[in-house]
Amino acid sequence: MAAQARARASAPVPVDIGKMGSVGFPLLASIPSPAHGTFAVGPFTLHMYGVMLLLGIAACIWLTGRRWVSWGGDWDLVYRVALWGVIAGIVGARLYHDLTSWNQDQAIHDHWWGVFAVWQGGLGIWGAIPFGLLVGAWVVHRSGNSVRRMLDAVAPGLLLAQGIGRWGNYWNQELYGRPTSLPWALRIDSAHQVGILPKYRHDPVGYYTPTFLYEFVWDIVGVFVLLWVDRRFTIRRPALFALYVIWYTTFRTYEEVLRIDPSNHLAGQRINFWVSLGVWICAVAFFVWWQFLRKPSRPREEPLRPVPTGPRMAVPKSRVR
Repeated sequence: MAAQARARASAPVPVDIGKMGSVGFPLLASIPSPAHGTFAVGPFTLHMYGVMLLLGIAACIWLTGRRWVSWGGDWDLVYRVALWGVIAGIVGARLYHDLTSWNQDQAIHDHWWGVFAVWQGGLGIWGAIPFGLLVGAWVVHRSGNSVRRMLDAVAPGLLLAQGIGRWGNYWNQELYGRPTSLPWALRIDSAHQVGILPKYRHDPVGYYTPTFLYEFVWDIVGVFVLLWVDRRFTIRRPALFALYVIWYTTFRTYEEVLRIDPSNHLAGQRINFWVSLGVWICAVAFFVWWQFLRKPSRPREEPLRPVPTGPRMAVPKSRVR
């Protein structure tokens, strides 16, 4: 009997990988998280969250500019829209975050500048897009060009920017979902598990659903889908922009069910779940009505107008050296 007991004790114990992942033990494969999201460059501190946002903005300007110029427009208007739209978008994104997450973001309460600390994350897309679009539309209208056409020109670029920008969440170890044992689980250390429910916390590390990565893939696929639709079908401007909203909110609504980071709730769901669902319903209704039911008031689109430039100083050729 003693020999049998010793044999049973020395025999390998079967391991449930799924349970290992759920309680924070190492998985056979996972996505590592960066130790920190900042780098010192001389006397300056480089925040990778901001770098990802800048890369996303640059990609959006590039794609939008190529589309707008191919339609007969000019780059100058794209740059003007980008300048004022980005400024307004950042203001709106932070304002939305401060209003909806004031009791979850500790930085807001710890420092007077906490409401402005965009480098620490906390930018709500639900505030960025409306503010940026309103200001950008005003710039386009002032130039005498079609706001509807610009909306469709920028739609794929916005989705591209949002996808790239999600990597900023990776550098900040945020925007992750429930614990998982999938091979692509995201490794999160205990210092970045602040605010989530105790049942989801694991020390020293936990393995979570990489929702930021899911959204990145969804957004990039959506860019190609929108470009294909715009080439393949006749779109009544700005129906493509409505499709962009539908594409993004379709996954975002599902993503909010997976996320476990701090958030205010309403009727058992996160606030952003209801916002995303409401925007999705409005976008679908608008697309169906505008593309299929509404009778267009104008038979054809007006040509794009060049943006007027300021006065130039005339220099006699003989004075040029």
